[in-house]
Amino acid sequence: MPEEIKPSIVPDVDAYHDDHHAVIATPVDHSSGVNLPAVVSGNAPPPSGTSGSRADDDDDDDGMLRMSFLEHLEELRSRLLKCLAGLGVAFMLALFFAPQMWILVQQPATTALSELGFAPRLIQQSPIDGFMTIYVKLPLLASIFIASPWILWQIWSFVAPGLYQRERRFAAPFVLTSAGLFISGGLFAYFVAFRFGLKFLLGVGKDIKIEPLISIVEYLDLFINVTLGVGIVFEIPILIFFLIMLRITTPRFLIENSRYAILAIVVLAAVVTPTPDVVNLMIFSLPMILLYFVGIFAGWILTLKREGKSLPWGKVILFIGLPLVLTGGITVWLMVAKFGYRLLSHWPFLLK
Repeated sequence: MPEEIKPSIVPDVDAYHDDHHAVIATPVDHSSGVNLPAVVSGNAPPPSGTSGSRADDDDDDDGMLRMSFLEHLEELRSRLLKCLAGLGVAFMLALFFAPQMWILVQQPATTALSELGFAPRLIQQSPIDGFMTIYVKLPLLASIFIASPWILWQIWSFVAPGLYQRERRFAAPFVLTSAGLFISGGLFAYFVAFRFGLKFLLGVGKDIKIEPLISIVEYLDLFINVTLGVGIVFEIPILIFFLIMLRITTPRFLIENSRYAILAIVVLAAVVTPTPDVVNLMIFSLPMILLYFVGIFAGWILTLKREGKSLPWGKVILFIGLPLVLTGGITVWLMVAKFGYRLLSHWPFLLK
């Protein structure tokens, strides 16, 4: 019979239960010198590779809130109610200035009619048209622009629990930039896009003795569609930035395929623009192209920050700032020299 192997170290079981510490014992076969399996302590470190992956998971989940499906629905309901409340407050504020706003809104129509030689007036076809147009639809449109920062903040607050802590710092830039672009799109539609398109549409039948009689309802519906549409189009940089942030695309890919994007923008502008001349086509397409490259530039800055690189300001000024200054100068010169505009020292700075 082989000699019985006796370990040189015997674990103290009572001490283990009393102190809640396991004793790591390595039995030794004195005859062969072979170590037998050890008694692994409950406080012993886990196998290699486990702690690293768990640490990575903890880093990835750092700052990310976990919510159940019902909690998501409750959060969505809360944010929608807050959006409606903000919209209601903005609506009540806009309601006090409804007559003054209507004077501003109808100004493009009266100006275009006067320049075309028609009577500068809009008509009301039913008794309720005036109330619905001036005191319901118009304040509602104004309230959307007034409450846009609040609404965008609620949208960001709903999305934020699913973002990492490092991504939540984009809250203020997202809200300010998105609201600023949306409002800028509305102003561009009012001062430029809507005026040029409206004058062309009203003058289509002038040579064949057609006098336009414009209903205030149809006029405001067209104004709302153009204003909101251009405001949404001005959100192109935000869309491009988030596509790059989510790694769906890259600035290099967007630059390399920019010719296709420019072609698509020009085709879209040709469809939207009611006039066949090149000037109005450029008025619609140039801002959209500029916004496309602004979005790429913002995404490029984000990519440089990810890679730990600094922004080369010299190249930025040379390749972006200088062309913008030249383009703006040429545009102002053309509007003054060719289209009869004059410079002003106050807003809107250019007046025909």
